Amino acid sequence: MLRAILSFFGGLFSFIITAVFFVALAIGGVFWMYGQDLPSHEQLANYSPPTISRIYSGEGRLIDEFAIERRLFTPVADIPELVKNAFISAEDRNFYVHAGFDPRAIAVAGYEAVASRGQNVRGASTITQQVMKNFLLSGDRTGERKIKELILASRVEGTLTKDQILELYLNEIFLGQNSYGVTAAAQTYFNKTLDELELHEAAFLAALPQAPSNYHPVRNRDRVTARRNYVLGEMLRNGYISREQHDQARDLPLLTVQSGDFSSPRESIPPRDYFTDEVRRQLSGTFGEEEFFTGGLSIRATIDPEMQTHAAHALQRALENYDRNRGQLRPSGERLEAEDLANEETWRAALARVEIARDITLGGRWYPAVVLEASPDQVRLGIEDVPADQDAPHVVDRPDINWARGSLSDNLSVGDVVHVRRVRDNSGAFQRWSLRQVPEVQGGLMAMDVNTGRVIAMQGGFSYEDSVFNRATQAQRQPGSAFKPFVYAAALDSGFTPATIVIDAPIEVETVQGIWRPTNASNQFYGPTPVRTGIEMSRNLMTVRLAQEIGMDVVGGYSERFGVYDRSQQYLAAALGSQETTLFRMVAAYAMFANGGERVEPTLVDRVQDRWGQTIYRHDQRTCVDCSEANLPEGRGPWITSQRQRVMDAVTAYQLTSMMEGVVQRGTAARTVNLPVPTAGKTGTTNEARDVWFVGYTSNIVAGCYIGYDQPRPLGRGAGGGTMCGPVFNEFMQEAVKKYGGSRFRVPSGGYFINIDRHSGARLPEGASGANVIAEFFREGVEPIFGLAAMIDGGFALGGDLPMFEPGESYQELQREDSGRGQLPDDRTSDGGGGSSAPAASFGTVSTGGLY
Repeated sequence: MLRAILSFFGGLFSFIITAVFFVALAIGGVFWMYGQDLPSHEQLANYSPPTISRIYSGEGRLIDEFAIERRLFTPVADIPELVKNAFISAEDRNFYVHAGFDPRAIAVAGYEAVASRGQNVRGASTITQQVMKNFLLSGDRTGERKIKELILASRVEGTLTKDQILELYLNEIFLGQNSYGVTAAAQTYFNKTLDELELHEAAFLAALPQAPSNYHPVRNRDRVTARRNYVLGEMLRNGYISREQHDQARDLPLLTVQSGDFSSPRESIPPRDYFTDEVRRQLSGTFGEEEFFTGGLSIRATIDPEMQTHAAHALQRALENYDRNRGQLRPSGERLEAEDLANEETWRAALARVEIARDITLGGRWYPAVVLEASPDQVRLGIEDVPADQDAPHVVDRPDINWARGSLSDNLSVGDVVHVRRVRDNSGAFQRWSLRQVPEVQGGLMAMDVNTGRVIAMQGGFSYEDSVFNRATQAQRQPGSAFKPFVYAAALDSGFTPATIVIDAPIEVETVQGIWRPTNASNQFYGPTPVRTGIEMSRNLMTVRLAQEIGMDVVGGYSERFGVYDRSQQYLAAALGSQETTLFRMVAAYAMFANGGERVEPTLVDRVQDRWGQTIYRHDQRTCVDCSEANLPEGRGPWITSQRQRVMDAVTAYQLTSMMEGVVQRGTAARTVNLPVPTAGKTGTTNEARDVWFVGYTSNIVAGCYIGYDQPRPLGRGAGGGTMCGPVFNEFMQEAVKKYGGSRFRVPSGGYFINIDRHSGARLPEGASGANVIAEFFREGVEPIFGLAAMIDGGFALGGDLPMFEPGESYQELQREDSGRGQLPDDRTSDGGGGSSAPAASFGTVSTGGLY
């Protein structure tokens, strides 16, 4: 009997041993099969997670950030133990002792699943397994993925340390609200750094990996609080905190950014604007979009935030003034439906969803508002972010829109979404609400350092949130007379002087489109006139004759050398600025006039560092030769070498600057530009005033303005570069001069001064004085020729029957506001109102020789 029993148990034992062997063999075979083509886990040692790229101002202030996944990488050594312990307690209490997976946890999870017949299924993945799933595998809930996960987890434990695995996990894990990693999540939920987190806040973050999308701190407050308290209990159980700490943290309420208890981290960052978006556009082209959005770049921008605000307000003020002068009140184009206006709660919720500009601060913040009631004399408004009892009543009366035609109810209806802002008295006290509107007309303003190319301000339109199209860098427009300095620069380098006489008389040019008859803005002509007067008064006819004399190939070469065009067109109308370019290119080109003729590359970025702090781009390539010396001799500054290319003779640059100073002092910008330091510049107005410009500079700052409709159309009577863009430049540069100063333009070596009569070009005695006397700068080694002996007609001879205007007659008296109605070849335009369909002067005795 005993023998039989022993034989039975012996056979059973053998069966069990055999079964275990074959089960182990089968399991081993399955693991071997799935372990053949797994992704390499060794790459994790060099893994660089996608992180936020951040843009800082010159002072180190964070001004914008870009990311696909909002993540800030933090080395494990910089992550507080409190945070590590919270996640280990919540996700993997045996993290530091298992070999990649936890057999006991797997067994317990399996037992609970079987015992509950599938009702209580919980995960048993370790932190290492989660890293494998997040980095190397998909998130599919399949047995195959689980097997691969276990294999990789055991392998990676032999490649990386526990701290390295934890570093990957804490920086990669998704924690809701588009936040990846604990550092970004701490900012998103609490607007704190990791070092500032309290115990219950760290426990909250550790509660999120289980179901980040379902643990919203407001919508799922009770559920996430319960999970937070569970994590606190696990931390107590594992010995990471005391009972007293546990009880105190458990009793604290859940306070988050989402519930309004903390300010949002975005509130400390200015709204995105044209400048930072242009940085994105340019660096995405340089480094690639993937690297820019995921590379964790630290970008030091050239922007001066204070000057950027001044630039925005100067341009916005001019656009708003022009728009109001049109006399038309317009709602924003957005509307709320009747059901949205049922009560305050519904209209506030609906208004918050409306996509409308919220970044305008001209005269104070502009608020989106909805019209709740409208009568001819008054509208009642619901204003976003303003309680009903604050600065009440929320109404606008008819006198507020005296600039517009019609009554309030003629222009606005119930449900219309509009902009309003507060109007305050001189003491700052609230007076009333005022209607505002985003103008239809647009424009751009840009300013940069003339020596370094650092762009300190860039405004590409009225509002970035209203239109992200950057008119400073992307809008291709005709510069009009703002292009003329390049014609005059070519002429000065070709042997002409500021005193050279050029004929100002009618011209006819035969083209395939017909006869082109350019005219001056005044629709008058002035006979023999010095070159200086030609640029000061923006004489089209003189410019065309100069271009014909020196050749459009030479003029085009200059415009390409200065970067105005990549490929210049070779017809005469291009001398009047009919070929399109950008404000960005024009401002950069004028900087080379200002700095004495040296090439300067405009930049929005001083330096770019990668995620490890290594500099991968630096704009300033100058070398400081003796900056490493411990003691420089007293009174001697460091020696900085520059390899900048010279694009223009220094004498020519100064002559051109001197003549453009005349534009500001007595020419086309005399009435609108008035700065306390020497200033040079040039206006530009295209045919029918479709585009108006002013580009100017002091000794250290160059700035340019452009205004026009996005779909070009005439700006109307009185529009011109001097009248519209001149005030924008002047307002901005008043502030720039306060901050950056200015001095007399540097006189180069290689020249000398001679007194000249600026009306006739005749040489005057050394002691001559008077309003007509100007000290002109001439090149050494070149004997100037004065008077009619040096007269230039460009091949367009002068007839004897043409009436001329005397030098004493003022430019303002002769200028016509409605000049410039004609068309140029290819429908291109001239400038300064040039190209007119007004009858040309008599050509009965005008020579037919040459091109005309």
